[in-house]
Parts: sequence; C-alpha cells; structure tokens
Amino acid sequence: MRTAYRVETVRAAEAALMARLPEGALMQRAAAGLAAACCSLLGKGRVYGARVVLLVGSGDNGGDALYAGARLARRGAGVTAVLLGDRAHEGGLAALRAAGGRVEADDPFEPLATADLVLDGITGIGGQGGLRPAAVPVARAARGSDAVVVAVDLPSGVDADTGEVPGEVLPADVTVTFGTYKPALLVDPARSYAGALRLVDIGLGDELPGVADLEALQHQDVARLLPVPGAESDKYRRGVLGVVAGSARYPGAAVLAVEGALRGGAGAVRYVGPAADAVIARHPETLVHPGPPDRAGRVQAWVVGPGLGDEPGVAEVLASDVPALVDADGLRGLDPERVRARSAPTLLTPHAGEAAALLGVSREEVEAGRLAAVRELAVRFGATVLLKGSTTLVCGAGGGAVRVNPTGTGWLATAGSGDVLSGLAGSLLAAGLRPSDAASCAAYLHGLAARRVSEGRGPVTAGEVAGALGGAWRDVTAGL
Repeated sequence: MRTAYRVETVRAAEAALMARLPEGALMQRAAAGLAAACCSLLGKGRVYGARVVLLVGSGDNGGDALYAGARLARRGAGVTAVLLGDRAHEGGLAALRAAGGRVEADDPFEPLATADLVLDGITGIGGQGGLRPAAVPVARAARGSDAVVVAVDLPSGVDADTGEVPGEVLPADVTVTFGTYKPALLVDPARSYAGALRLVDIGLGDELPGVADLEALQHQDVARLLPVPGAESDKYRRGVLGVVAGSARYPGAAVLAVEGALRGGAGAVRYVGPAADAVIARHPETLVHPGPPDRAGRVQAWVVGPGLGDEPGVAEVLASDVPALVDADGLRGLDPERVRARSAPTLLTPHAGEAAALLGVSREEVEAGRLAAVRELAVRFGATVLLKGSTTLVCGAGGGAVRVNPTGTGWLATAGSGDVLSGLAGSLLAAGLRPSDAASCAAYLHGLAARRVSEGRGPVTAGEVAGALGGAWRDVTAGL
C-alpha cells in the first residue's frame, strides 16, 4: 500500500530522525537517492559529459539539489546552478563548487537551452501560492527545453497537503520524493504535474504514525479484502443486492448497474423499477419486482439512483436498516440529516458536479480542491463518500486516511461507467465489506477493467468495462 503524509507529519518525523543522526546525514541520504535517480534517467554511460542544470530555491530541497548536483559533477557531468531564492544552502553550494560545478550569475536561460536534465529544487514541501513571479520565466524555459525535468520531492508550485495548484507550476517528467509520498503526488490536479514517481527511502518509516493521511491500495491489498465464497456458501450467504435504478428514459442505467453487481460477485440481485424487461432480457438471472423496495424481498444492501430520474425509491431505501449506496439521481436534493439518522452505513458516489450541488459550491471549486470536498461531504452527511473523477477518492464516515484510487484511465469518462461502478460497489457492500473497503475495491477493479479493454485500442464502452471485471478480479487475486 502506498501511503502519504501531510507536511506537518513529515517534518516531525524528520526532526525525530535527525536528532539521532549526525548533522546533515538526512540531507545526504536524500541527495544520494536523488543523484542515483538522475543517473538512471540519463542512462548508462551518459552521466559523463551530461549537461545538468539545478534550479535552486531557498529551502532544504534546494540543498538536496545542490548536493545531488555535486555528486553528478564528481561523475563528470557539467553542472550549473541557477539560484532563484534570496539565499541558498551554504553547504550545498560549497560542495557543488568543490566538485567542479558552477553557479550561473548572469543569464539563467543560457544553460537551460542546452540542458540534458533539469533538477527542480525551487520550492519545497512548504511552498504555497504557486511559483513566485521571478521564477516563472525560468520555469517556463526549463519546461520548453528538451531536458528531462526532475522535481525534488514534489513539483514547485503545488500545495503538498491538498494537491491544489494555486498558480504557476513547473511540470516534471519524474518526481523523486523522500521518505514518504506527499498528498499532492497522489491527488489531482497536482498529480498530473508530477510525472513518474520515485520514492527514496531515507529511514523515516519508524518515525511516521500508523495512520496515514492518504493511502492507495495495491493488488495485494485489494485481494485480501475481496470476498471468497466457501464450501458452505449459497446465494443468500454471498449477499443479495437490491438495485433501484433506471427509468423509461434511462433503462440502460438499470441494465449496467445490475451487470456491475453480478460481475462483482453478488449471490443474487433484486431489481426494482420500470426497466425490468430490459434487465431480464440481458440478465435473466435477476430477480425483478415492481416495487416499492421495502416489498421486494430481503437484501443485504441497496443501490439506488442510477438513471432513476423522478422515479420513487430513494426514501424507502434510506429508511431501510441495511447498507445503502446512493448515486446519480438519488443524490439530488439529498438531506444530510436523513442520511445521518440512518441506522445502517451509507455510501455516496458523486462526481464533481453532483458533489458541488451537495456542497453548494461550483464544480470548479470541487475539482480544484478534491481532498477538501470529499472530506467535507463525509462530515456533512455522516457517510462514506466516493468522489469520482480524474483522481477517485474515498473518505470514510469516521474520517481517517482518505483512499486514492491508483487505477483507471481517461476512457472511463463515458456514459454508463458510473452505473457499473455503483452495482459493483453495491455487491461488495452486500457481501459484508465495510463501505470504505467496498468503495475502494470497486474503484480499483473498475479502473483496472477499463485499462484492460482500452490498452492498444482507445475508447471503451461501459458494457465493455463491465465485461472485463472478471478478468480484473482474476488479475488481482492471481497471487493468492
């Protein structure tokens, strides 16, 4: 599992570790890992004679860049430092000069024009408000060059804790981060500026708390959470999911939600709504009922909302005593007090527009501050929230680490894919998974399925994503 910690936590862990190490040892560890990463990016035998430019700010990551530059200079690289702060790390400057590197005092653009690699050490994890105006033209020149841009710890100009991008940023091809991931490296919009991520172990592990601020599940984490039927299992023990979805205008939403549920391992699916004929035609194993939901039969969880339009059902589902997933049309005008008063857990799955309506803000505000939005929704509704989008986030009703989904593709932005996700997550709820686990595993499998069908061919349909869920499930559990 990948974990990320806020700046305050990272600094406390660094301080505790530095208290036990010789002075400067932690920075040397970071610089050694940074230099090694740069060597691998330049390629075997290409460090000698390579032209490296260091963009150096006033903070400690400017020192990391200088010490890494000194290591590269000792291996024969031509290293030039461009100082962009009101001061620079004295020890790092001395090390660079002693190794044969130089400081550009006149024209910062001249070395960038021929650079093979640029180290971005302008602002560190404490940087706020985007790049300062004086650094903007230099950053633009670096990005416009043919050089590989390597960010030191995180790209300059992003907010480390929130992933927000309040101003100009220097996008990186690779970000080399130290000790642990920072939230900005996992959450959009900042994530899109970070490029490929490389984590350098500097010994922080024992100093970091057990509960991270963010976490991203990997294959083995998901595999451990997915339900596995035993010899004694029957369709009811595996979980019966009720689906209240679809309308005369959107019958396909019901079909896709039911398919997502069936592909997600539900022992049985009870469908309630006006699209029964379309559902049965595609999935004859579905149990259908005209409604209302509370008369459809026993279920272990409900999904309500996909393609529902103005059809009834939301109130009855919220009045039930089993877990409920509310999506799409079910989210319109949703009353926080009604959700908070439920005796069973609730999972909300809005996209940014729906989240904005629930919070009473603009969609742009949600997109710019996804972490803040998902946390606020979870608190306001007392529910687990899966916020869909370029970075899908899951925040539990009780707080704790926000989960970031690492799978997916832009091709998932297609009609009906959210309906499949709702059915899949609902089936995992019915199987007994906690809402945060059901949401996280569903998002992971959903994204993985989309990758499987989009690789090498581009656009996909929601039905194809649903059809690939079985293969994604097998990929995840193959190592068990």
